[in-house]
Amino acid sequence: MHNKSLTELSAALASGDLSSVELTHYFLDRIDQYDGDINSFVTVTSEQALAMAKQADEQIAAGQAGKLTGIPIGQKDIFCTEGVRTACGSKMLDNFIAPYNATVIDKLGAAGMPMLGKLNMDEFAMGSSNETSFYGAVKNPWDLDRIPGGSSGGSAAAVAARLTPVATATDTGGSIRQPASMCGLTGIKPTYGRVSRWGMIAFASSLDQAGVLARSAEDCALVLGEMAGFDEKDSTSVDRDVPDYTADLAEPLKGLKVGLPKEYFGEGLDSAVEKNIQDAIEEYKKLGAEMVEISLPNTHLAIPAYYVIAPAECSSNLSRFDGVRYGYRCEDPKDLTDMYERSRGEAFGSEVKNRIMIGAYTLSAGYYDAYYLKAQKIRRLISDDFKAAFEKVDVIMGPTSPVTAFKLGEKKDDPVSMYLSDIYTIALNLAGLPGMSIPAGQVEGLPVGLQIIGNYFEESKLLNVAHQFQQATDWHTQSPADYQ
Repeated sequence: MHNKSLTELSAALASGDLSSVELTHYFLDRIDQYDGDINSFVTVTSEQALAMAKQADEQIAAGQAGKLTGIPIGQKDIFCTEGVRTACGSKMLDNFIAPYNATVIDKLGAAGMPMLGKLNMDEFAMGSSNETSFYGAVKNPWDLDRIPGGSSGGSAAAVAARLTPVATATDTGGSIRQPASMCGLTGIKPTYGRVSRWGMIAFASSLDQAGVLARSAEDCALVLGEMAGFDEKDSTSVDRDVPDYTADLAEPLKGLKVGLPKEYFGEGLDSAVEKNIQDAIEEYKKLGAEMVEISLPNTHLAIPAYYVIAPAECSSNLSRFDGVRYGYRCEDPKDLTDMYERSRGEAFGSEVKNRIMIGAYTLSAGYYDAYYLKAQKIRRLISDDFKAAFEKVDVIMGPTSPVTAFKLGEKKDDPVSMYLSDIYTIALNLAGLPGMSIPAGQVEGLPVGLQIIGNYFEESKLLNVAHQFQQATDWHTQSPADYQ
């Protein structure tokens, strides 16, 4: 049951071989059985899930079902969910019960998908390993001594262990693609503005984007089709029709021009990871793709630019958490200033504090031009690099992460090394481009991800390119031994 695709589950529900209540019970039982070791869920919404499943069964019986009606889903705990704690991995919001639904929650609810619960994440989505969560680190189902990637580590671990058929996730600098790579999943970060950010707790507003973590490109296509679309409540939402992302999955790849950036295959890339990526590229050649060497010359500036822009935006966004209106408040404050200082000091974790302080510094008088303005100029150069590349090629490929999943605690005290694990993913967020990671091999039993980058709003092309690879290989069907 837990190894069936969304299409297979949908067919079983439609035929009456399976009810949504039975399916939801099945995954709730798997969460109960396995998640004590993995720590992927922070809240399990059993009653709500079963009530939604019952409603889905009624829709199916009445002939009113959509493609995803009755299929359970896990929601990253960054999306506000009415009546359910939405903590964003932080002590600051541990007592926050959201009074409304994020647009993503509403859309997937309208599609008839029962919500199994809320998934663990790095605090306020700040991290690359899911070790900064107030609720403890998430473990990688492939090896419980290793990290699942971050910040959507809970989403990735839950799908990898087959505790949920699919999960929502968000990506600010690689937080869908990097966990997908490290947990052997397919993850898509759509074009900035393609999916509404309304009700998604902000980290860095010009970079954050919601997406999907699933087992296959086809599964991603089905769920993204329900999530995407214009939302008048989100000022950054793009008013553009949503295509049927499944329509072009079967298109052959003959004549596809694939750009291989020389900057993605140099120093810092683990040699065993590189071999898997090269093997995947050879498979694409067999499928009819043509490889073109390209250059993205400002790639080396992506991480420094990101770690000026993202903290600047986070320092602004997180100023709303002040102990006054909602969230954590310290005990017995002496005055207003004391309440602000102690509430924030006691409730924010060290990574969040570090980024707030960096952001406040770079936005301060005397430093704005030297750091923040310069980083925005670099951002434009990075975007221009991609623009030039897409005049020559259809998609760009390379590794998602320079390494496989590392040990828990291995990089916790080495922020530079931690930040470098996102070296191939960050540039896409700065440019607002869509990107995917798909399973493309293993190194000593640990998954390796291939990153595929597309031009603006070309998610259908990405999904097609990913799907064709998955028709020719079986890496996406493999799962951790203890959860098969």
